[in-house]
Amino acid sequence: MSKKILGVITARGGSQGLPGKNIKLLGGKPLIAYSIEAAKRSNLLTHIIVSTDSEEIAAVAKQYGAEVPFLRPKEISGDDTPHTPVMIHAISEMEKKVSEIFDYAVILQPTSPFRVPEDIDETLKKLIKFEADSSVTLVDVGDFHPIKAKRLEGDRVLPFCMDEEEGVRRQDLPQAYRRSGSVYAMRRDLLMKDKRLYGDNIVGYVVPEERSVDINDGIDWMRAEAMLSDLINKGYEF
Repeated sequence: MSKKILGVITARGGSQGLPGKNIKLLGGKPLIAYSIEAAKRSNLLTHIIVSTDSEEIAAVAKQYGAEVPFLRPKEISGDDTPHTPVMIHAISEMEKKVSEIFDYAVILQPTSPFRVPEDIDETLKKLIKFEADSSVTLVDVGDFHPIKAKRLEGDRVLPFCMDEEEGVRRQDLPQAYRRSGSVYAMRRDLLMKDKRLYGDNIVGYVVPEERSVDINDGIDWMRAEAMLSDLINKGYEF
């Protein structure tokens, strides 16, 4: 039996860092359109919706072929609202609508516009193959290696979490990754029963740094514009 997988594009209105960012034009089309188009080209997502509290965002999403079956309630649309209640609400509403129980759910944030369909599908394949609680996209930390992180105790500089051996070159440090923000996939029951996003058994799918951005403010937006131009020159189509 094929898995039932709900893809949820989370697009709250009222952004503080960059007002209107979810429908702001990047490369001539609204930011949210990148996530909608990638989701629609996924081979594994069986249902795709946009969860938003904004009628304006909903209207733009529908123009690009997304389903917006409800407006998100105000009480889970605040600036500090975590993803867990948003996803629980989306799953509950969609299961009532389609009269089916989903196996997995996926969060796609519009602020990471340069994901490709393979990112979604490969992240899901790892989740399913290893029977994990959740699966996330990862990207190399680059120059910001955790070994280099420090803390201050008074004026004294101390390691934040591990000692940094003097003289070790960046390329000789152990591989380290951070969540890229592009794809978050999880078991449906992890959300609905345990009220968690990640669980204890997490697997990861590594994506290239050249496509990894999380747009929160104007500086991030300018970086995304430069990245888009570079990616198009390399043959990517968005």
